[in-house]
Amino acid sequence: MLPNLLSHRLLCIDEWALAHFFIFWAIMNDDLKEKMRQLAEPVVASEGMELIHVECIKMQTRWIVRLYLDKENGVTLEDCTAVSNQLGDVFDINDLIKGAYTLEISSPGFDRPISRDQDFEKYKNSKVNIKTGVKIEGMRNFHGTLVDYIEEQGRKMILMDISGKTYRIPKEEIVKANLAADDETKNKGRK
Repeated sequence: MLPNLLSHRLLCIDEWALAHFFIFWAIMNDDLKEKMRQLAEPVVASEGMELIHVECIKMQTRWIVRLYLDKENGVTLEDCTAVSNQLGDVFDINDLIKGAYTLEISSPGFDRPISRDQDFEKYKNSKVNIKTGVKIEGMRNFHGTLVDYIEEQGRKMILMDISGKTYRIPKEEIVKANLAADDETKNKGRK
């Protein structure tokens, strides 16, 4: 009986430690993304583009820093190369990431990430996919139409229609959000 109780307590402690580690890591990751955004935006703007989204992913031996850029007539390989060369130096000088990292510069694509306030405003009435860190009305994955983006009691909320039902999703609970690339959208982009 005692070994089972002891292993259960260790499991509970491990779960507690793991949950708190992920909370700490998420805060650190958000801080890193914000610092990356602050350094990258002036460089991207100087090249006539807009920084859409920043991802910082910790792998086993290195970080992956992924930036999504856009401009009116689309981003070219040359645009990505120019920004990558400049930002690699900027990030190295500021020493934000300890150790090795890979910098990836990309256009957002059909299923572009949406994370900024202006993105949620811009893509109202569009099909989106949203993943949350906690369950909201029993779900973590939402696929539907972005109806509105509002502030409610000091919290930014995404209103989403799924099969006629409206879900209220707090922005701070979103882990990932992107446009849903349907066949019509993909075909428009190929012309």
